[in-house]
Amino acid sequence: MTDVAIVGAGYVGVPLAQVFAEAGRSVLLLDVDAERVALLNRGESYIEDVPAATMRQLVEEHGLRASTDFDELRDCDAILIALPTPLSKQREPDLSIVKDATREIGRRLRKGQLVVLESTTYPGTTREEVLPILEEESGLRAGEDFHVAFSPERIDPGRTDWTTKTVPKVVGGINEASTDAAAALYGSAIENIHRVSTPEAAELTKLLENIFRSVNIALVNELAMLCDRMGIDVWEVVDAAATKPFGFMRFEPGPGLGGHCIPIDPFYLTWKAREYDFTTRFIELAGEVNQNMPYYCRSVVSQALNHGAGTSLASSKVLVLGVAYKADIGDMRESPALKLIELLQNAGADVSYHDPHVPEVEEHGLSLRSVALEPAAYDAVVIVTAHSAIDYGQLVADARLVVDFRNATGRNGVTDASKIWKL
Repeated sequence: MTDVAIVGAGYVGVPLAQVFAEAGRSVLLLDVDAERVALLNRGESYIEDVPAATMRQLVEEHGLRASTDFDELRDCDAILIALPTPLSKQREPDLSIVKDATREIGRRLRKGQLVVLESTTYPGTTREEVLPILEEESGLRAGEDFHVAFSPERIDPGRTDWTTKTVPKVVGGINEASTDAAAALYGSAIENIHRVSTPEAAELTKLLENIFRSVNIALVNELAMLCDRMGIDVWEVVDAAATKPFGFMRFEPGPGLGGHCIPIDPFYLTWKAREYDFTTRFIELAGEVNQNMPYYCRSVVSQALNHGAGTSLASSKVLVLGVAYKADIGDMRESPALKLIELLQNAGADVSYHDPHVPEVEEHGLSLRSVALEPAAYDAVVIVTAHSAIDYGQLVADARLVVDFRNATGRNGVTDASKIWKL
């Protein structure tokens, strides 16, 4: 028997498996990607938050296994679903991956098992989509024969101060027995468990967390555009406001939102709200502001070249510094850098990129490899992701022109205003 099976061996599933395995639980990672499974069983890792040495230890000392065989779920006490929930081209939730996996789980479900959905989604998914499939495929009754709950993932790639083990785990079951079962499972490996009354409350909790960030980032992005017109340094204003010890939380402007959650999660709720004849105007406006930022940043690069170098974007060589969606990781999901590169190329610029964490980009119609960091070879260097390994003082010294969308130069005490353009 296996204590825990995690369906989906990605950014959520692998760190979750680590936490359970290190707590002494027997863990199975299930994934349809045979190459991933082979890597995991060899003790190799493709997830930055779980280094190769850690993965080897999990496999060799803690017995962590990976498989592509759904039949192995029959022998597991708990089955956690940690699969992607992308948006369609029409910006509507696409639950096809989760539904397909749920059917496979349902066909092998037995009495007494616990099924928990961790994938970010709209309120009602667990009860209205996952539960009926499990009952139909298994012939069992949820809440009586088996337990069902929702517990949102709260992983922030690259963080070391808050981890899967230490971030409080929100749990909501379809009934009290399901909540009890899920809380007991997670409580065996995670430090703090926060129970809520329903899966819907747990689902909306995750959306609120990320919508909160989306709305506040949109606010400061809009302020940055206003500051540009008013001739005020938005970074100075944010720094000053952040000195207030109460009533203010620091958010920073940037070239757009990245990662799987913050750019996408608001659309789950706005889509679901329409079912109730409700328009989430505030949330949708924030989405519009944030989606517009790469376009605004393209215009800033163009202005910087025109006024700072006396050349046009169409005749310039541009180096984009950083294509990961956040600093010091290699995750490119929804990275605004990809859109900005596309816009710069469409304007006629010859665009290259340097990123110590991302050796190549093969998506969104782009096919590029990270080049050496040689700032002097370009008309402008555009800082999109501020990786800490970069010497920004030397960068400014070597570059002809720097467009800094992350205040990386300001944070490092670089003050050569003649070369630097900021958001």
